[in-house]
Amino acid sequence: MRVIDSQTKLYGVIGHPLTHTLSPTIHNAAFEATHLNAVYLAFDTLFLEKALHGLAAIGCQGLSVTIPYKEPIIDYLSDIDPTAKKIGAVNTLVNKSGSWIGYNTDATGALHAIEELCEVSGRHCTILGAGGAARAIGFALREKGCHISVVNRSRPRGEKLAQELDAEYLPLNKLAMINTDIVVQTTPVGMYPKVNDVPFDPAKVRAQIVMDIIYNPFETRFLRQCKEQGATTIPGARMFLHQAAEQFRLWTEKKPPMEVMEKALLQSLRKGHLAR
Repeated sequence: MRVIDSQTKLYGVIGHPLTHTLSPTIHNAAFEATHLNAVYLAFDTLFLEKALHGLAAIGCQGLSVTIPYKEPIIDYLSDIDPTAKKIGAVNTLVNKSGSWIGYNTDATGALHAIEELCEVSGRHCTILGAGGAARAIGFALREKGCHISVVNRSRPRGEKLAQELDAEYLPLNKLAMINTDIVVQTTPVGMYPKVNDVPFDPAKVRAQIVMDIIYNPFETRFLRQCKEQGATTIPGARMFLHQAAEQFRLWTEKKPPMEVMEKALLQSLRKGHLAR
C-alpha cells in the first residue's frame, strides 16, 4: 500500500468537465508498479491560468491536458516542444524549474494504435472533427505519408484544419461519398455520460478501419454500429493507453509498465467504474 508523505510527487489532469476521466486510474497503477512515490489527481477547473500558476507553485511535476484546454493552454506555457507547436495543441505538461513545458502525445498515441493494425503510409484517412485531437492525429498521419480528408460540421473550422494539413475539406453531406481506408472520429460526442449520442451517421461511414478516440465507454455507439457494417474498429482505449505511456516517459524518464496500465484501464472500463 502506497503512503502519501512530504516527498510524494504530484501529477494530474486538468480540464472541464472531468467526470469521464480514467487518467488517475491508469497513472496511479503505473506509479505503484514502478515503486515511484507519486500520486495523480484530477483537477477540474474553469480558471485555467490560475490553476496552472497554483499547481506550479505547489510543485506539481506534470499534467495531462484535456477538453477544452488543449489549444488555449499554449498561451500560458514557458516553452513548447516543436512537434506540439506545429500541431498547435498540447495534451501534456512537464514542470521544469517552476515553468510549464508543453508536449503532445495524442499524435503518437493515435498513430501507434492504428499501426497495430496496418501501415498508414499511402493510405487515405478521413478525420471526423476539427479540434485539438483532430489536428494532432492529422499531423501524425500526414508525417507518415497518409492522404487526409477532413469532415466537420463547422465549415470554417474544418477548412482551416484542412489547409493546415494540406488536406481536403468535405462538408458533412459528402461523407457517404468518400472512399477511404481509415476513419478517425475525434469529437467528444458519445462520451460518458451521453453514451447514446452519435456524432455522425454510421451508415454514411465507409471504411476498412474505424477508430473512435473516446475511451469511456470502451465501445461507443458509433463504433459499435460501424462494426455491424463490417468495419474493423479500434476503441479509444488503445490510443489512450499509448498516449499515457508517452506521458509516463516524459514525466519519469522511465519505461512505462504497459501491461499494468492496460490491465488497470480495461478493468475499470469493464466494471463501469466511471469517475463522477
